[in-house]
Amino acid sequence: MPLQISERVNRLAVEAQSALWAQFNQIDTVAEENTKKVLAAFQKHRVSDAYFAGTTGYGYDDLGRDKLDEIYAEIFQTEDALVRIGFVNGTHAISSALFGILRPGDTLVYAVGAPYDTLQGVIGVVNKGSGSLKDFGVQYKEVPLKDDAPDLEALTQTVGDPTVKVVLIQRSRGYSTRASLSVEEIGIMCGIIRAANPDAYILVDNCYGEFVETLEPTQVGADLVMGSLIKNPGGGLAPTGGYLAGRRNLVEAAAMRLTTPGIGRECGSTLGNNRALYQGLFMAPHTTAQALKTAVFAAKMMELLGYQADPASDRTRHDIVQMIHLNDPEAVRRFCKGIQSGAPVDSYVTPEPWDMPGYDCQVIMAAGAFIQGASIELSADAPMRPPYTVYMQGGLTYESGKLGVLLAVESLLQN
Repeated sequence: MPLQISERVNRLAVEAQSALWAQFNQIDTVAEENTKKVLAAFQKHRVSDAYFAGTTGYGYDDLGRDKLDEIYAEIFQTEDALVRIGFVNGTHAISSALFGILRPGDTLVYAVGAPYDTLQGVIGVVNKGSGSLKDFGVQYKEVPLKDDAPDLEALTQTVGDPTVKVVLIQRSRGYSTRASLSVEEIGIMCGIIRAANPDAYILVDNCYGEFVETLEPTQVGADLVMGSLIKNPGGGLAPTGGYLAGRRNLVEAAAMRLTTPGIGRECGSTLGNNRALYQGLFMAPHTTAQALKTAVFAAKMMELLGYQADPASDRTRHDIVQMIHLNDPEAVRRFCKGIQSGAPVDSYVTPEPWDMPGYDCQVIMAAGAFIQGASIELSADAPMRPPYTVYMQGGLTYESGKLGVLLAVESLLQN
């Protein structure tokens, strides 16, 4: 049965798309530059079919796994990198870095307001189970936002404390209303932190931001970046995993936490997944561009309907997340139902709010994805609390992402 899209919605789609060619051209330009960077790294490191075989058991001498670390380090312009399917998500990669670096008596500073929900349990801001950083005597401070943006003056004062060992910057907005940070803004923050405390390590949660710009945070002063492979850098093909890239001593510290001291990165079988990780990385700049085009199109469609989109459709993007303020729980349900109906997988399912692990309220998630929970595939989720804002991301292709948005609009307009 053909997709049911009304004439009204089709007319809106034509109007929206016709207004976006300049934005689309800019997105394509960035994707081309990033593809050059990735292709050059593959060629420099002489990628061959032999790297795709993978290993089992302990995973000793996995040439493909180890070479991929080098390629990520090349792309992010860092001393070292760690790319592993053993990371269950981005939070796990970040947690491994924090526990690897911090020791009792050290202080962690969160630089952009409150942490993302799943990190609150890791830090110990809220009690989500034993084993948090707080349980191990790590102190914590956060720098509140000022006018919904980083407070640079307060950041300078806070990180000057000599016990501060790690400053963590979250690039994406998470479930907050602040704008996502550009690489340039992160560079400014790195300069401020370095001047106030030269001994502190600067870590960046890079989730949703990889390949959106032509530079990454490690090229403007960050010591370590961390992220998930089922977001941008996996290109929609990585089945699971996460990565870290940065200073060698920090990467090694995280590796010892991921496995165990004395083993670190030397073990960890890839179980035949190397090909997907390599091919996903190769596709990542293009796939990220498809997600960005989908986000821009969604913003314009919702603006034409009178809703507030953040970022607005004419704004430069710094991650793939699109916020849409719906201001009503039923509107959230309808929008997510429409996104789900546009998925290639589980399109017949109706998403409902549920008690999702790691969150302090019910969350509704629409995600009919080939890879479970893959945010680079078209998805929409929202915490079921005021102001009832949907966070949309992904779209493996612009064409499919556009159709998903049109179906979400159809669902939203139902009486």
